[in-house]
Amino acid sequence: MNTSATGLRVLVTAGAAGIGFAIAKTFVEHGARVHICDVDEQALAAAQEALPGVTQTRADVASRADVERLFEDAARALGGLDVLVNNAGIAGPTAKVENIAPEDWERCIAVDLNGMFYCTRRAMPLIKAAGGGSIVNLSSIAGRLGFALRTPYAAAKWAVVGFTQSLAAEAGPDGVRVNCIQPGIVEGARVDRIVAAKAAALGVPPAEVLARMVEGVSLKTTVTAQDVANTALFLASDAGRHISGQSISVCGGVRYLV
Repeated sequence: MNTSATGLRVLVTAGAAGIGFAIAKTFVEHGARVHICDVDEQALAAAQEALPGVTQTRADVASRADVERLFEDAARALGGLDVLVNNAGIAGPTAKVENIAPEDWERCIAVDLNGMFYCTRRAMPLIKAAGGGSIVNLSSIAGRLGFALRTPYAAAKWAVVGFTQSLAAEAGPDGVRVNCIQPGIVEGARVDRIVAAKAAALGVPPAEVLARMVEGVSLKTTVTAQDVANTALFLASDAGRHISGQSISVCGGVRYLV
């Protein structure tokens, strides 16, 4: 199975930390040239130290002006584009729908969905010019299961699935494959914050929330950012050359969310 990324020119949004950093690092290790963006300047500095060959732009994908600048930087640094990984996303508020501030809803949709559109519309001409390539969108298990107290996030992540399937049908004749990954409970600081917020909303200890979450997983396990990165590499490499329009869960078999 050929999962080499040698020669691929890859852009990873929110690539300075967490899942995005694991994806960027994995592509580099398999021979790709990588450009990343992030809103966190400290994370970008740390990523530059850890991956000195990776170029970068400070950008908020919810800003069209930032996205324009990002793609100018990426095209200049990479000389084109073969792979876009739409990883940028935020957790959004944790509350009952009647208690969610409209601006919190709008910010979650702006980053998790609008930003994906802004980046993809700029990436498509570059990938087409390269003769085809791959787009990998990050959805979530909250994009296939209902998620109480997380309606903005779930709405955005369900929308990512529809965006992925529609774009795959549209872009296929141009040799562009489009898939999405639906991570489960990914170990790290982000899930720790989500668990803490959910615990506060429910009035129970964080350990109880995490235990309930893992109970809904067939394998009774969390997953790692590296698990997600491995799947992104597979989808973008020659090994995944006939896979498009798919939503692939990397979750240990999550059956329900709490």
